Amino acid sequence: MKFEVIIYDGFHDLDGFGVLQPIAMAGLPVAFKSLRDQKYVTTVSGVKLLADIFDPEYPPDVLIVPGGGWLARLPVGAWYEAARGDILAALKTVHSKNKILAAVCTGSLLLGKAGLLENRPATTNHDALEELKAMKARVIEARVVDDGDIITAGAVTASLDLGLWLVQKYCGADKALEVSHSLDFEMRGPIWERNAIKRSK
Repeated sequence: MKFEVIIYDGFHDLDGFGVLQPIAMAGLPVAFKSLRDQKYVTTVSGVKLLADIFDPEYPPDVLIVPGGGWLARLPVGAWYEAARGDILAALKTVHSKNKILAAVCTGSLLLGKAGLLENRPATTNHDALEELKAMKARVIEARVVDDGDIITAGAVTASLDLGLWLVQKYCGADKALEVSHSLDFEMRGPIWERNAIKRSK
């Protein structure tokens, strides 16, 4: 399994690093990628990062989408990226290739703006749930909502839950528990999973 986090100017630091850390600790390949060829990407807090170019024609198995700046309508961040549009096209391309999209916080709204959440269960930052609902998503109030090929997580600290959930999903519960102990962080839950509902029927 190969993981990438698509980053852009104004993304929330913890959205990106919180999900990346458990995945990296599990020994899975994970990297930051930028949609544009630029010298560096600047987080919402001003940290400057180097990132290779993301090519939506050759996506990873799991593409992670952070949020940042949406609620405040900042001139950089997820809100601006949605208006600019090229990240939405990239997300549609990745989804068309049967890859998994995972979003943290208001990164879910980028998936919604791309038209990928209509009639699908999803979550986001609790202050953006009404916007998510307006995008015709079926809002589930959970830390992580796993709908198979699209996985969404709540506000910024849920990035750690999402990272651990991805480790559990692809490496098993024992590895996730091992990483959780190393981080001194336990998944807070609840986790909503479509497959769990199917198994219970």
